[in-house]
Amino acid sequence: MKSAVRSLALIAMIAAILAAAPAPAQEASGGLRYSITVTKFENQAGWQGYWDIGDAWGTVLTDMLNQSGKFIVLGESDMRGAAMEEQDLAASGRTAGGAKAPVTGQMTPAQILVKGAITHVQGDTAGAEGGIRIKGFKVGGGGGKGEVNATVYLVDSTTGQVLASTNVVGTHKRKGLGVGYDTGSWGAAFGGHENDNVGLAVQDACAQAVDFLIAQLPNIQWSGAVVMIKDGKVYVNRGSREGIAVGQTFSVGEVEILRDPDTGEVLDQSMSEVARLKVSQVKDKLSICDVVSGSVGAVAKGMTIHLN
Repeated sequence: MKSAVRSLALIAMIAAILAAAPAPAQEASGGLRYSITVTKFENQAGWQGYWDIGDAWGTVLTDMLNQSGKFIVLGESDMRGAAMEEQDLAASGRTAGGAKAPVTGQMTPAQILVKGAITHVQGDTAGAEGGIRIKGFKVGGGGGKGEVNATVYLVDSTTGQVLASTNVVGTHKRKGLGVGYDTGSWGAAFGGHENDNVGLAVQDACAQAVDFLIAQLPNIQWSGAVVMIKDGKVYVNRGSREGIAVGQTFSVGEVEILRDPDTGEVLDQSMSEVARLKVSQVKDKLSICDVVSGSVGAVAKGMTIHLN
């Protein structure tokens, strides 16, 4: 009898846990992604080693952003520049061409830019083991030093406005360093020395920067646009790549932008809603929606969508 009671209690507890868990659509609604790119961080600290700290920072931060799954991560500015040079070369007619030749007009624009500066570096490049040997005895090592300070800016690519900023301080001894990120591909960024003290501090500082950037996402207005209306369906330019899920709803309408007459700066934006949409089908870069409130006839190509 007691065993049966315990079994019923266990079943009830499991049912309560499952009932409290968020539905998949609810989870997806908080995961809408923005396209983002990292510009090279300036080495204002003047630190010099056998690897470039600005390049290493960009490599690690870009990879961590990608691993987080919260962003559509674009190549760093130098990679995008190289891509544009290849497109220009192909467009000049001096290459063989064909279906695989790079074409212009298809690069994904960055909605958010990450920039900043490395302001202070303290440490050695001997690695976490470190130390030297004198007459068979090891002196020093066993840890060494590693600290990196950086200022990080989150910038709106449309207006150039700094949306948020923070200072991060990374060390190579912080408990739980690198948890949640695969660090196996970063050795080359630190001159092939994966246990470099300054390199480990860079990893820690970048992890803090990513946490900060993710925390800012709820404060940024997510939007998209109507690209087509066909057979009573509304097609919008956001899909699974941006985290859209079936069942999500959007407001759609015209956006009025108020600008400063002296500077042209955007002072405010407000949307006049004409309808509400519900996602019925999701593709990679496109979603197909039903009109659940208002009239489909009031919706026009180019109108803005906001997440409800």
